Amino acid sequence: MADSPTKIIKEPELAKDTAGDAFVQFDRVQKSYDGETLVVKDLNLEMPRGEFLTMLGPSGSGKTTCLMMLAGFETATHGDILLDGVSINNIPPHKRGIGMVFQNYALFPHMTIAENLSFPLEVRKMGKSDREEKVKRALDMVEMGAFGGRRPAQLSGGQQQRIALARALVFEPELVLMDEPLGALDKQLREKMQFEITDLAHRLGITVVYVTHDQTEALTMSDRVAVFDDGRIQQLAKPDQLYEEPENSFVAQFIGENNTMEGIVKEIKDGLAMVELDGGEVIACKPVNVNKPGDRTRVSIRPERVEYNKDRIHDNAQKLKAEVLEFIYMGDIFRTRLRVAGNDEFIVKTRNAPDQMRLKPGEQIEIGWLPEDCRALDA
Repeated sequence: MADSPTKIIKEPELAKDTAGDAFVQFDRVQKSYDGETLVVKDLNLEMPRGEFLTMLGPSGSGKTTCLMMLAGFETATHGDILLDGVSINNIPPHKRGIGMVFQNYALFPHMTIAENLSFPLEVRKMGKSDREEKVKRALDMVEMGAFGGRRPAQLSGGQQQRIALARALVFEPELVLMDEPLGALDKQLREKMQFEITDLAHRLGITVVYVTHDQTEALTMSDRVAVFDDGRIQQLAKPDQLYEEPENSFVAQFIGENNTMEGIVKEIKDGLAMVELDGGEVIACKPVNVNKPGDRTRVSIRPERVEYNKDRIHDNAQKLKAEVLEFIYMGDIFRTRLRVAGNDEFIVKTRNAPDQMRLKPGEQIEIGWLPEDCRALDA
């Protein structure tokens, strides 16, 4: 699946307000730096106005290159990039009217905060009174109204990131691009800023393309997430669909924690695949990208969908024997490592509830999950 060209179709409920026209569109876009190796391969992507889309993937997957082509800092080797129906391939970055926020803030250290925000407006030849009004509005938007007279060095990391965001919004762009903007912040502040940015984007109705390698960030902030690997979009979906219905093994492994077991498809019948695991056990799964008996498959099941409490295991659950190898107390959850069907890294996550059992290493238990929660993916 990963090797076939990726054709992305708009989801109808997200596209209906655009009267059939995408606001941002990549049309068969390719990028090569050396004329031989493609770092972005035949990319087709459509975004409606007002969407918050995150490009997620490991280093070198092509996500940042796509963002830089949209910004105008890189040129596409092949294909068209359109903004509101108009090709922007030959329009220089400063004339695209796109706001940008970077990880390193990129604030001018010798200017005050107000001067930093005023700069993009001066470049656009805006009058002094209009500039002052827009700067004040942008600072108030990010709750930094009292800081206009300070310099960047006098602000904390979180405050500087807010100013960088305000500067991207000050000239009221319809599209804002963000390249790992929260990467330099500590965990608590990063989580706070995630909600602030999402709330602000939806309140203003701006379209956002956000790049990150942090999957939690992508799931919590986005309307849709495009998962990149090897220069292609592997899957484009809403966060819950991406997590619960991965379309291939890469997406299942990259998004969240995931248990895998290898085996061979014995039969596919009534919407279920019977898979004989390498250890000899036969389990029922949902066939996702397996087609016929004999296909090699990697079976995927999320740790929180596995039960070991007999009262919580459904009658129609898929059951397997397991040995407890390790119990880890993590505060809000218990993380238990099991040996299941020859896999010593099988993880179960359970909520820390008063009635929840704490398993001990060496215990022999039975675990279960619903067949539809288990997905037969590419090996």
